[in-house]
Amino acid sequence: MTMIGLNERLGEMLVKASLLTPEQLEKALEVQRGTSKRLGDVVVELGLVTELDVVATLSKQLGIPYATTASGFLTPAKDQSLEELIPEEMARQRMILPLSRNMNSLTIACLDPMDLIMIDNLRRLTGCEINPIITTRADLEQAIDVFYDKGGMLKAAVDRSYEMAEEEDTATAAGEEEGLSLDRLKQAAEEAPVIRLVDLVIRQAIKDRASDIHIEPFKDKITLRYRIDGVLYEIAPPAKSLHSAIISRIKILSKLDIAEKRLPQDGAFFMMMDNQAIDFRVSSIPTIYGEKVVIRILKKTPELLDLGQIGLEARELERCRKAIQDPYGLIFVTGPTGSGKTTTLYAALNEIRSSKRNIVTIEDPVEYRLEGINQVQIKPSIGLTFASGLRAFLRQDPDVMMVGEVRDQETAEICIQASLTGHLVFSTLHTNDAPSSITRLTDMGVPPYLLSSTISIVIAQRLLRRLCQQCREAYEPLPAIAEKFQITEGLLYKAKGCDQCAQTGYRGRIGVHEAMLLNRELCDLIAKGEPTHLLKAAAVKSGMATLWDNGLKKVRAGLTSLEELESVVLLDKI
Repeated sequence: MTMIGLNERLGEMLVKASLLTPEQLEKALEVQRGTSKRLGDVVVELGLVTELDVVATLSKQLGIPYATTASGFLTPAKDQSLEELIPEEMARQRMILPLSRNMNSLTIACLDPMDLIMIDNLRRLTGCEINPIITTRADLEQAIDVFYDKGGMLKAAVDRSYEMAEEEDTATAAGEEEGLSLDRLKQAAEEAPVIRLVDLVIRQAIKDRASDIHIEPFKDKITLRYRIDGVLYEIAPPAKSLHSAIISRIKILSKLDIAEKRLPQDGAFFMMMDNQAIDFRVSSIPTIYGEKVVIRILKKTPELLDLGQIGLEARELERCRKAIQDPYGLIFVTGPTGSGKTTTLYAALNEIRSSKRNIVTIEDPVEYRLEGINQVQIKPSIGLTFASGLRAFLRQDPDVMMVGEVRDQETAEICIQASLTGHLVFSTLHTNDAPSSITRLTDMGVPPYLLSSTISIVIAQRLLRRLCQQCREAYEPLPAIAEKFQITEGLLYKAKGCDQCAQTGYRGRIGVHEAMLLNRELCDLIAKGEPTHLLKAAAVKSGMATLWDNGLKKVRAGLTSLEELESVVLLDKI
C-alpha cells in the first residue's frame, strides 16, 4: 500500500470517528504535501486532534491493541536478548520497541502499524513474524529511554571519568596540565572514553529537549548545564581532569584550533542522530580556570512552521496575517535574545511563500532551511554584512526580503529604502515592547517621518514555560493577588512536577505577543517624534493587547502560571 493510500485511510478513519471534518482533513493533507511527515503527526501539530485520539482510532479501526506507559504494557520482557534483536540505534531510527518474543513471533510497539514497509523489513531482519501494538510518541520515546538506559549510560560514563581520575597521580596530572603537548592533547581527545562521553552528553541534551549545552571550568570542578525551556539545569559533570580532553574533542568536531586557548573561537559541526539532521554551533571563551564552551543545538528540520500555532491570540493573528499579505511595507519582530523572534519570522515566510514570489533572506546564522527560499548567511570577515547583502538583494528582483537583525543605521535605512520601492521586508530588533522599537530606530538615526510611512506592524514577543498538563494543580488565588493582577473569576494553575516534566512542573514553551498595527493616529504621533509612552497609550486605545494582557489570558486558560508570567513580563503601568 502506498503512503498516499495510508494517509487517505487514516484520514477516512478520523472523519468516520467524527474527530475530523472533511474540510479539516483536506487542510491537513494540503499542509502535509511536499513533506515527509505522517498525516497523524500533521493533524496533531495543527491542533485538530490529540495524539491519543489518533492512536485510539487506529486501534479501534484496525483491531490492533494500544498501550501507554501508565498501563505497564510498554515494559519489554527480560532475559530475551531483545536489545540484541533490535539494537538501540535501529529502535530510535525507526521508532519501535521490542516487547516480547515467543518462538518466531515478535511483539513490537510502534507509531504506525500501517507502515507495511517497516513491518516487512523487520520481518526480514529478525526472522520473526511481527505483531505490532500502537502507542504515542511521548510514551514510546520514554519507554525506549528506559529500556536502553540512555540516562544510565551517561551516568556510567561520568562515573568512569572519576575512576580514571583516581587512577592518575593528582599532583602529576596538575603539573602536566600546563605543559600538555598538542600531540598528547589530541590523542586524549580521540580516546574512546572521551569520544563516548562527549557523544552521550550531546545525545542526552537532545533527549532532554535542551537548546544549549554549557561546559564550564572552575577551580576544582567542571559544571555541565543544559538550557531546557529557557532555564539552565545542572547535570552531573565529569571529572575535572578530563576538561582539556573534552574541550579538545569538541574543538576537533568543530574544526577549531585546539592549540589556541587565549582567544574566543566560533565553529560548528553537523551530526545525524536518530535519523534526524542536527546542526551544532560552538562558542569557546577563555576563563581564568580554562576554556568554557557553549554548544547551541539546532534541528535542521524544525517543527511545522504555522503562524497559527505559535501562540498568537485571534486578534493578533488577524493583524499579522493582514500585514504579511501586503505587497510592500516593513514588519518588525522584537524581543530579547532567545524569545523566538526568528521562529516567528520563519512562520510568516512559510505562510506567504509560493512559486510566484522571490523570497530572499540574510541571516546570522541560517538556523533552518526553508524550501523555495533563497537564504544567505553573513560573513563579515569577507565583507558580507547585513547591509552589503541587502544592497545585493535589491539587484536580485526580490518580492520579499528578510533581514536577521537591524543592528545599525545603514541596515535600517536600506530596509526602509527597500520597503519604499515596493518590497515587503521582515526583520528583528532587540526592544522590550512594540512601541519602544520606534525609539530604538530613531536613536539609530532614522528620521521619524520615514518610519511612519514604511512600518506596517511591530510584533513584540516573549516565551513562557508551558505548565505540564499531566501534573498542574488548580488553586484559588488569594484576594490580594487577585486584586493586584485583576483576576476576577476562575481558578488558576501552578506547577507541581512529575516524571513527564522531569519534576520541573513545566514542559515546552508558549509565546505571548503584542501586535502594534500602525493606523493614522499612530503614524502622526511617530512622525511628530512623540515619546514611547504616548505611542503605547495610542496603540492600546486602538485595540492592541499588551504582552501582559495576552500572558494573563494564557494564565487563566491554565497554559502557564502567574509566577512564570511575572518573571518574564513586566506588569503594565498604563
